[in-house]
Amino acid sequence: MTTGTAGGARTIDLRVDGTAYRPAVDPRRTLLDLLREQLEVTSPKKGCDHGQCGACTVLLDGRRVLACLVLALTCDGSEVTTAAGLADGDDLHPVQQAFLDHDGFQCGYCTPGQICSAVGLLREFATGAPSHVTPSVSDSPQWTDEEIAERMSGNLCRCGAYAGIVSAIRTTGEAR
Repeated sequence: MTTGTAGGARTIDLRVDGTAYRPAVDPRRTLLDLLREQLEVTSPKKGCDHGQCGACTVLLDGRRVLACLVLALTCDGSEVTTAAGLADGDDLHPVQQAFLDHDGFQCGYCTPGQICSAVGLLREFATGAPSHVTPSVSDSPQWTDEEIAERMSGNLCRCGAYAGIVSAIRTTGEAR
């Protein structure tokens, strides 16, 4: 429930990686800045701060979003999952493990966003959501390089680890 505070800030209720928070949020603050600067959750990275690179991708109520484009105030009552919150204790999420197994990263800066986007992609596949390259909206998407690349096109890797990323996602998806 959003409540007002001094200086125009509003208090929101938010869960991040399973932890409840009740921060006072400036109405102009993005979810990314709230996470990194106020809550000290540093898994999502600030790359371009314009929604063009995907380094800040998180799951908001299970759907992938670019945290630099989402106003934090709109997340009142929401659940945010970062790449750091996907693991179950010491057990990595299958996508995280696949990124390790398939060398889906190099410098690692984009990796948290890539992983969150891949987890969102798995959900899209599970619901049968088509993409631009799905032959027909009535067809179930297939685990092709083209389909995966289209769905991950909002996440850039400056190191060029795309072959490992696509392989990790395909392997995880096909195993489901």
